[in-house]
Amino acid sequence: MMGAATARVPAKINLHLGVGPLRDDGYHELATLFCALSLYDDVTVRAADELSVTVRGDGRREVPADATNLAARAVVELASHVGGDPRVEIIIDKTIPVAGGMAGGSADAAGALVAAARLWRADVERAELVEIAASLGSDVPFSLAGGVALGTGRGERLLPVLSRGQFHWVLAVARTGLSTPAVYAELDRLRSRDDAATSAGTDRPDELMVALASGDVTAVAPLLRNDLQPAALSLQPMLRRTLRAGREAGALAGVVSGSGPTCAFLCADAQAAITVAAELSGSGVAKAVRTASGPVAGARLIPPD
Repeated sequence: MMGAATARVPAKINLHLGVGPLRDDGYHELATLFCALSLYDDVTVRAADELSVTVRGDGRREVPADATNLAARAVVELASHVGGDPRVEIIIDKTIPVAGGMAGGSADAAGALVAAARLWRADVERAELVEIAASLGSDVPFSLAGGVALGTGRGERLLPVLSRGQFHWVLAVARTGLSTPAVYAELDRLRSRDDAATSAGTDRPDELMVALASGDVTAVAPLLRNDLQPAALSLQPMLRRTLRAGREAGALAGVVSGSGPTCAFLCADAQAAITVAAELSGSGVAKAVRTASGPVAGARLIPPD
């Protein structure tokens, strides 16, 4: 067995997030277009005397550093599947915002699966990793895959989507996070006033997929959609100011990322993203502002530090 293995795994945004009604199993039916961005967490797994989790970087105090961490659960599940030894140290170096709607926890779980499989030299097929990933959370399979993909079901069933070129984004990280279950609950509350609001939630975003295949950023921008955005804005009204500031700074479009509260702004090119980021940084509407591009690859091994 090797001494350690490290995986680098990207953040995600939802270019389209259509949310259907609540299912009997407690999840909502989704039709979503995921895109992986060049904002990464690194997850290192090394042999140890007991299972432990160390979290470093921004937001580390908000991430559980025990067996409830999704990365720890991923290692335990994989160990059960392949006969590995779950007594490992998991070190998570975070750059992806915590509770920011960018699947940071799911990314860490995907990174732990890839790193632990390498550590144990496990004879495990990619399809088996995907199955384990789906059992851990709806976004974990995409964190393994990366690129652009259409997610259906609760988001775990993936179909790769063609996307030409690179798209440039500015990410405005909010000062406080949002709980994904709370945002979905708020959406249900808002929709209880209007039954028609769920009728088109899971339509396929065909027009957006055509725009992505063309690589035309001006065609993509007006097609961004997030059904969770009204709920996120209801819980954090300050996000309205953030979205307005990004558009006024020159972004082509802005949308709350996933369940929020990070706001993602699509820009014409890399230089435009730098300009928008500078404007947003000076506006005081966000805790931090970052630039990223995508799509990028999913979880992959890198040399350990």
